[in-house]
Amino acid sequence: MDLPPLTAIRAFEAAARAGSFVLAGAELGVSAAAISLQVKALEAHLGKRLFLRQGNRLTLTEAGRALYPRLGAALADMALATAELRGGPQRLPLIVSVLPSLAECWLIPALAGFAAEGLALRVEDDPVDFARSGAHLRLTYGIHAYPDHQLVPLFRDRIIAVAAPGGAALHIHTDWGASYPTEPNWAAWAAAQGLEAPDPARGLVVGSSGMALAAARAGLGQALVPGRFAAADLAAGRLLRLGGPALPMRADYMAIHPVAQARRRGLAALLAHLRQLSVPDAASDPADAP
Repeated sequence: MDLPPLTAIRAFEAAARAGSFVLAGAELGVSAAAISLQVKALEAHLGKRLFLRQGNRLTLTEAGRALYPRLGAALADMALATAELRGGPQRLPLIVSVLPSLAECWLIPALAGFAAEGLALRVEDDPVDFARSGAHLRLTYGIHAYPDHQLVPLFRDRIIAVAAPGGAALHIHTDWGASYPTEPNWAAWAAAQGLEAPDPARGLVVGSSGMALAAARAGLGQALVPGRFAAADLAAGRLLRLGGPALPMRADYMAIHPVAQARRRGLAALLAHLRQLSVPDAASDPADAP
């Protein structure tokens, strides 16, 4: 078979996945210069240019984009086959990295009815470095941090106003931090009704949708939260849907993974389960409640 050296294939796959010769070298235990030489050797073997080099940033060419998923999948298959022979598939968990609020308010309930044995859940903020962390799948909001990865939309939610029965009239403000523009806030919610926006300085400020739900559940005030996150509390009567609009969020909640992980054991089954649960159901969507 007319195959290029395995070292050149590994160097290219690591550089394509990491977007950097430096990071690829750190992963493989060699210098960035060694990675560059291996990639040049592969380019010479193929007669194709695989990367556009723009300072410290690498971008795959069309030839590189065509090659990367196939070589990545082949290397993943080799790694999986050898690992299974060493210890059996039961010792190889599918590592799922999840945003904190998405894990607590949606993923854990969503796993009911799914054979979760063999899953390892990690709760962490974006961005996640797949190569360094060992994660196989990332569940997050939007796609801004993950170019050149396989993107699977899960659902797009709507923001609704909720409060505990008899809870305080204080407004709970959510600040998602520097990585994200906070989704429809009280100013947008009030503007949609022609009302004056509440003053954030006179309310409680929290750092996540999960914290906003917990604060509302504790009776500390009214919160704006994704409708699916509040579904269980609304169904149980712990929270009530307040009047006003359901404001659409700007982006989808997403499942993201490196192309090379597409055939990893259990990944397809988990994605199929989550996507099935993500289909909108007007009868049960809390954002459609009066």
